[in-house]
Amino acid sequence: MDVDKRTTTICTVVAIDHTALYYTVCSFCERTLPETNTAPPSVTHCDHCNFTRNTSAVPHRGGGGSTSKRLFRVLMSVATETKVFEVVMFDRAARVLFGCSAQDFVDFAKLHPFSGETASKILEGEMLKVTLSKPKNGNAQHQRVVSVVPLKSGFRPVMDTLRELHGRV
Repeated sequence: MDVDKRTTTICTVVAIDHTALYYTVCSFCERTLPETNTAPPSVTHCDHCNFTRNTSAVPHRGGGGSTSKRLFRVLMSVATETKVFEVVMFDRAARVLFGCSAQDFVDFAKLHPFSGETASKILEGEMLKVTLSKPKNGNAQHQRVVSVVPLKSGFRPVMDTLRELHGRV
């Protein structure tokens, strides 16, 4: 497959790595930031654009708001009729299956700690039409899901199902 060539295929979700469904980026330049254990620190700094935000003061560049945001990065195994392989699905495509932003999912998971595992189980066996592309980064290992369309006529996003399971419709 050429770097710019995309292929569309029908596949079934075999498994999802629920331990790392998202990553954190600078909200100013959108470069990846190192993960913090739980809550964001009071001072956040981006080495790429020198954006700094002190939650107790006004940031020195740009307006108010957070210096970081979370985006989906979902590693999943899928099966076609001929093989099983791993793909990575980033924010735009993942929002289709999750039905929310990565930050909304993280906020929900803080209240319901097994949401990642449950999301994985909800999506297992789901049939999808995906468009795949080779990674542009030479170090990346997995094909990227550029677009995704659930094939089940009654498909419900993960967050709808999670809210129903936890009694919050």
